[in-house]
Amino acid sequence: MNLSNEHSLRQEKIRTLMNQSNIDAALITCNVNLLYICGQIISGYCYLPVTGEPLYFVKRPNGLKGEQIVYIRKPEQIVEYLNEKKIPSPSTLMLEGDELSFTEYSRLAKVFISAKCINGTPIIRAARSIKTTLEIELFRQAGAAHTHAYQQIPSIYKEGMNDRQFSIEIERLMRMEGCLGLFRVFGQSMEIFFGSVLTGSNAEAPSPYDFALGGKGLSPALPGGLNGTKLKKGNTVMVDLGGNFNGYMSDMSRVYSVGKVSEEAYRAHQVCLEIQSEVTTLAKPGAICEDLYNKAIEIVNKEGLSDKFMGTRQQAKFIGHGIGLEINEAPVLAPRIKQELQPGMVFALEPKIVIPGVGPVGIENSWAVNKDGVEKLTLCPEDIIDLQEFIPNA
Repeated sequence: MNLSNEHSLRQEKIRTLMNQSNIDAALITCNVNLLYICGQIISGYCYLPVTGEPLYFVKRPNGLKGEQIVYIRKPEQIVEYLNEKKIPSPSTLMLEGDELSFTEYSRLAKVFISAKCINGTPIIRAARSIKTTLEIELFRQAGAAHTHAYQQIPSIYKEGMNDRQFSIEIERLMRMEGCLGLFRVFGQSMEIFFGSVLTGSNAEAPSPYDFALGGKGLSPALPGGLNGTKLKKGNTVMVDLGGNFNGYMSDMSRVYSVGKVSEEAYRAHQVCLEIQSEVTTLAKPGAICEDLYNKAIEIVNKEGLSDKFMGTRQQAKFIGHGIGLEINEAPVLAPRIKQELQPGMVFALEPKIVIPGVGPVGIENSWAVNKDGVEKLTLCPEDIIDLQEFIPNA
């Protein structure tokens, strides 16, 4: 597909929503939105009118060419350029209100002093939630690379490892498959490096971050994920690393064990697989996010596992989330979310259960919604894999 046509298609999706809200133009400057709209990150601004060609006001990098490229030193020069070219100033201007700092938002609003400025972040995120054909293909490629890295995980296990040592080796596998290593998250409330590797009782530790499971972390400076716990016989270890191989965040969790684990853990894992099967059978265009969440709750209640579902000491109140250029996009499979699934949405479904004294079990895969249902993008064995079976002469 011609990439210029692809970016025009994405811009048109935003413009359609702008037109519905009587917005004359958007000024876009945040990295992930620039990547979506023009295919690269710049230090500068994309001025996107509801009609007409977009303009790119660039501070860095040097050397970009094109009729729509205008080099500037400061945003005040944008209005000067529009006036010089006799381009009408907008009456209503869309800014990334949920992403810009107060200072930057205020400065840009002052630059366009005659315009009414509104928060355009929800509009951009709504447009991004419906992926194009090319974006779905990029997800497939990311899912394949993610899968290939995970398939090699048993080969890097060594007896006596702790979760940090195990994670480092898995991160290397991911990097060798082309993972960029950047874990993009929307908002200021979540931070993590690569993802999480959780084993034993650390999976029960509450975290301030809104991830499915917490973990104590190695330091109060990053209070989530692995914490140096040794991988012990009879415990499970869940690998949940984000797969940013081309900008698009595939998401996948798999569970490993050190030797055999309790029957309760194996049973709970099967319950999570049942939830995945039931929810994805229902996940068709028009399905309501809350209904999919409620189906999961119905199953865990029936199985008597509700007190361990999505954590023990702190339980996450969702079972899935949209993914894209960031790990937390729309839709969200959670209570009170009435949004309907639409073709082109991509989400991660992650039913997980924590067994005290053993560790986490469950599953996470990435799924693309099509006209008939969903397509699984992360194709990797889903049973609990015993790492000890892969030790030579074990």
